[in-house]
Amino acid sequence: MTGRQDLQGLVAARVAEGAVPGAVALIARDGRAEVAVAGSADLAGRRPMARDSIFRIASLTKPVVAAAVLTLVADGTVALDAPVDKWLPELAEPMVVRTPQSALDDVVPAHRGITVHDLLTSRAGYGFGPDFTLPAVGALVGELRQGPPQPQLVPAPDAWTAALARIPLLHQPGEAWLYNTCSDLQGVLVARASGRTLPEFLAERLFGPLGMADTAFHVPAAKRDRFTDLFRPGPGGDLELVDGPDGQWSAPPAFPSGAGGLVSTVDDCAAFARMLLGAGVFEGHRLLPADLVRLMTTDHLTALQRAAATPFLDGQGWGFGGSVDVAPVNSWNAPGRYGWVGGTGTAAHITPSTGTVTVLLTQRELTGATEFPTLTREFWKYASGA
Repeated sequence: MTGRQDLQGLVAARVAEGAVPGAVALIARDGRAEVAVAGSADLAGRRPMARDSIFRIASLTKPVVAAAVLTLVADGTVALDAPVDKWLPELAEPMVVRTPQSALDDVVPAHRGITVHDLLTSRAGYGFGPDFTLPAVGALVGELRQGPPQPQLVPAPDAWTAALARIPLLHQPGEAWLYNTCSDLQGVLVARASGRTLPEFLAERLFGPLGMADTAFHVPAAKRDRFTDLFRPGPGGDLELVDGPDGQWSAPPAFPSGAGGLVSTVDDCAAFARMLLGAGVFEGHRLLPADLVRLMTTDHLTALQRAAATPFLDGQGWGFGGSVDVAPVNSWNAPGRYGWVGGTGTAAHITPSTGTVTVLLTQRELTGATEFPTLTREFWKYASGA
């Protein structure tokens, strides 16, 4: 690993250009961590970015909630091949649109029930594909607010799941990889199977043991001075404010989204990644069995499923809650590299072959599924040594 100034210079240069208002980056390997901090939590520059700044991590929530499901598998509470209708009875008799283009009332029965494994691999039949004009996808976006996180606008889990059950599957269970919705269903599954709320369960089984003190579904008043603003590129290229410290994450949500609801810091994200890199062990304590971590970080998709998911996965596979590198599409791809990105400008990965953890947190929304900003691509390339 090269000196800290190299990573600091890379991040600071992009911040100075105005690519992002601020960023925090971490690369850890061989017991050492290289960290870069640059810019501001706001556009005015009144709140300097810090290593402990709190970000909306969006879809980096997905691996965390998948790990929570696996703790229940390890406990024997749920099984990977178990039908989910024991805990999600609303989905006991799913219907499927006759073709992906079919209207919502043009349906056929599912060939089989949805399993826990289907949810973990995002192949239950619910979610986004590359075509957002399909009626079954439009219903998810319009009725359930699937898409960019909006914590205060989503109904409570029971109402949400009942509404989802009225929407037919886009594909038969196990047939296709679809994005996002399965992770929200995992969150509901964890709560119902454990008898705890999702925030309570995550705090007890993952965040507490990992020391992830700043990871949660909302930011209390005492921490909001560390909470970054969130921006999106406007029509003219200038950044527009999406959410501030007193916005949608300032109070506990009715629906804790397993697909994208968490906030976190670079060190909290790195702790979770270190646990996965350690095959379920963190600082001498085992949180997950090694065989379940291997399943989580192994590609489960067929070649056809990977090809159909290209707009999201960029040629890679999918484990539980995150992508798995299977093809050298870019210089930073390495076989078995596992992790994911968040639509709010975040990314976290582990590369088992090199023992590397990488975390990049920014507060600028992505403009497309695989249209990563220059900073993100440069960060990955730097971390890979390419």
